[in-house]
Amino acid sequence: MGRRQNDAEEALHDQSNILPFRQLILVLCVLSGSLLIVLIDQNAVGVALPTIGRELDAENTITWAGTSSLIGSTMFSALYGRLSDIFSRKAVYISALVVLCLSDLLCGFAQNAMMFYIFRGFAGLAGGGVLSLTSIIVSDIVTLENRGKYQGILGSMIGLANATGPFIAAAFVQRSSWRGFFYLLAPVTGCGAVVAYYLIPSKMTREDIWKALGLIDYIGALTSSLGTIFLLIPVSGGGNYFAWDSPMVIGMLAVGGILLVLFVFIEWKVAILPMLPLSFFKNRIVTTLLVQSFLLGACYQSRLYYLPLYFQNARQWTPFVSATMILPMVLPQSLASISGGQYMSRVKRFAEVLWVGYFLWTLGAALALLFNNHTSRGTISGVLVVTGLGIGFTFQPGMVAIQTHVSLAQRAVVIAGRNFFRCLGGACGLAVSAAILQSGLKASLPEEYKYLAYSTYTLPPQSSIPEREWTAILNAYADASHRVFIFQVPLMALCLLSCVLVRDEGLRTKDVRDQLQLQVGQNEDRHTPDEETGSRNKENECRA
Repeated sequence: MGRRQNDAEEALHDQSNILPFRQLILVLCVLSGSLLIVLIDQNAVGVALPTIGRELDAENTITWAGTSSLIGSTMFSALYGRLSDIFSRKAVYISALVVLCLSDLLCGFAQNAMMFYIFRGFAGLAGGGVLSLTSIIVSDIVTLENRGKYQGILGSMIGLANATGPFIAAAFVQRSSWRGFFYLLAPVTGCGAVVAYYLIPSKMTREDIWKALGLIDYIGALTSSLGTIFLLIPVSGGGNYFAWDSPMVIGMLAVGGILLVLFVFIEWKVAILPMLPLSFFKNRIVTTLLVQSFLLGACYQSRLYYLPLYFQNARQWTPFVSATMILPMVLPQSLASISGGQYMSRVKRFAEVLWVGYFLWTLGAALALLFNNHTSRGTISGVLVVTGLGIGFTFQPGMVAIQTHVSLAQRAVVIAGRNFFRCLGGACGLAVSAAILQSGLKASLPEEYKYLAYSTYTLPPQSSIPEREWTAILNAYADASHRVFIFQVPLMALCLLSCVLVRDEGLRTKDVRDQLQLQVGQNEDRHTPDEETGSRNKENECRA
């Protein structure tokens, strides 16, 4: 399959299109704006979930809103790279924005929990596409040497979205309705699609698309999508909504496992143009960076979901105060993302940024173990600043690093693959964190309040509970949150230790390095005969 796959990749239309500075800035503004909308859509909804759960009579199942979004994002992440190779970056990017626009509009119209979960799933599917395509488009229009600088700017949108999104959602919940939040996002996303249509360039032609249609990995797309769904539903709901030993959970895990094994076989032996080439896993550095993406996804999503839960339940802070306490993490994250990108573009290296980032993130995760019922806001803020710097120095530099170790033809697919592993890690991290939190609550809650372990987003009114028992409940939430924070430490420690396996060969693609090595070899071969002649002449002179 290796030769046939290489031939198919070489037959793909090269969509590289390095833009002049002024046009580049316009396109980056479009990408940044759309990325900000997507990230607000993904990360701000959590603030409104308790209110949405009450209105839709789904307080015990409302976490499925986040789960369905994450499953949707994971399900198609690996496919977006190949779709953009075949149908053009621009077409797939705009399609994802249109689907997101419609999904947000339908979320606002949802009349029951099931409708809301389904539409959030479609929103996640579309959002994952925008995230992947943003990085892929940047890789087309910016040289690898300058890519870190611009990826860092785009990475700062993550922090900006986390800083502003929760306040926007909280304002709608408190002043209007949670539905208004989605009614705002839908038209803004639609406008982003229209602007992208006119400003983002494309080198693809209809002939290129029709020629590549036969290369789509249809069976691989089907098996990976279904396998991801069958795997993540029981993983996300096991122990909480479904018993781990129930026939449904066992059956879905078995079917999901079989489908994913079948997917690997198809990518290995059948697909002409695989969604996730197995050649990636023959490269130690690419494999390490993909594993790091899985681990950082697990830690990041766990931190993003369960830190506000600690603030609101264990500390009894309002959603507004909770959103404010996230700022010490997300604002330094944006600054670190920009400065890390600038550093990489100047020195043409990425290793130092990754090492510093994972060290700071590991340190921040370890210091979070200090959080309890009485930790001061200043201490919490200081720890979150360290964590935010670590996150900013790892997210986008890792994206640039992995592109330096694959060929130009595999650039889009490795970006999509990295996002797939990050989303998959996020889903698994949330599932494990939910199980840890629930186990901690069951162990620590007073006997008559153990039912709260199944409804982690809401607490009963304090007025209806004696003070001693109320204190015990808050201590239980603090203890359970502490266990979740413990889980995050080894994840980041593994990322830090695995950096020893990542070799930095500068900001050049594998194609360029191979070509340079070939030229050096040819030059050496070209000089070898002269050197040998000179040596023989010297030997003859010595003999004489």
